[in-house]
Amino acid sequence: MYKLRSLVFAAALMMGLALAQTQVTFWTSATNPPDVKALKDIVAAFNAANPKIVVKLVQVTGSETDAAKLMTAVAGGTGPDVYMLDRFTVAERAAAGLLEDLNPFGANALASNYLPYAWAETQFNGQTYALPFDTDARVLYYRKDMLKAAGVDPNVLDPSKGVPSIKLIQDIAAKINKTDSSGAYTQLGFIPWFNQGWHYTWGWAFGGSFYDAKTCKVTPDNPGVVAGFQFLYDWAKNLDPQKVQTFLSTYAPPNYPPAQDPFVTGKLAMIVTGDWFLETMKQYAPNVDYGITYIPTPDGKKTTWAGGWSMVVPKGAKQPAAAWEFLKYIAGAPGQRIYTKESAHLPTWKALLNDNSLYDARHMFFKNLLPSANSRPPLPVGALYWDELTNAMNKVTLNQQQPMAALEEASSRVNAQLQQFCK
Repeated sequence: MYKLRSLVFAAALMMGLALAQTQVTFWTSATNPPDVKALKDIVAAFNAANPKIVVKLVQVTGSETDAAKLMTAVAGGTGPDVYMLDRFTVAERAAAGLLEDLNPFGANALASNYLPYAWAETQFNGQTYALPFDTDARVLYYRKDMLKAAGVDPNVLDPSKGVPSIKLIQDIAAKINKTDSSGAYTQLGFIPWFNQGWHYTWGWAFGGSFYDAKTCKVTPDNPGVVAGFQFLYDWAKNLDPQKVQTFLSTYAPPNYPPAQDPFVTGKLAMIVTGDWFLETMKQYAPNVDYGITYIPTPDGKKTTWAGGWSMVVPKGAKQPAAAWEFLKYIAGAPGQRIYTKESAHLPTWKALLNDNSLYDARHMFFKNLLPSANSRPPLPVGALYWDELTNAMNKVTLNQQQPMAALEEASSRVNAQLQQFCK
């Protein structure tokens, strides 16, 4: 009887604790390790430190510019309390009425702790709609074993030699390219538009500018951006766009797992990607000898760009106060410390950039690039602009449209929507 009473008491106690806890639902579209593991570890650490709040991590479908599930949930009153949103889209989602203003919680008091460009991306109409989470930088990765096999000394790409020229990368790639008896590529040196070889990557590499604040217009038809797209058009033409598409369909099909990345498997010798890829290589290709260097440019100037995610409270959140407590943790020093260490992203919390214990030698290379990194303009049409630039890039890399024509179309579509926000 005593044991029965003890079990009943324990069950009642546990029920009382459960009732006393505030449950916070946290949505993320992250799917791959190490990001998901790091997020789970942050949630576990927060829950342990905050017994009155329990955060539940939920993985949902989505991407940088696809917030369809969030929009549907908010409209139906079933949205989460916290959402992990790509930071450059914050202004657009705030303009659409999807996000709660965080100023009533005292968000502005935290502004000085964050990198200025990251904080700027959380703003819309003078209000704060997000807290910055991680950031990153992009460089050129190269497999030393593949270069050696092609008769190329990998030391020519050592970063001590400065920024590699476009011509040097072209020459190296040509020596690595291989085809089978049917003419299909079985190995390629470089596909400039693969992975993080985005429109912004090459527009900035060629000295371009994507936005003119004075005229309140996007400028994808800027000469430098056009030159970057011309570089992509010419590279694709030289390789044959359809043959490259076949190669990517074979070795990098949609939603391929990290272990099948063509750089990891030795099918692609060079890629432009970010610091998070350091963890991918550590986990899936620990014995591969590779190096990192600057993104190639035509003029020898260093270039990179930084993005990153943010934490927001969607409209209609059922537990906004508890959500705010979690936001301060995950986007503050405790959460960002875990994420930096486990996922090889960079923090936006400035004090953590001075903690060198968080970075190994390779990661330090990325951190040192951050002060001069470009960042996407924080526009209330940021997601639309990205999608239009992506559409234009796809047409150009398939040689379906000339760069200027494709970019002028993007300019027309985006500026038509941007003007409603211009004063």
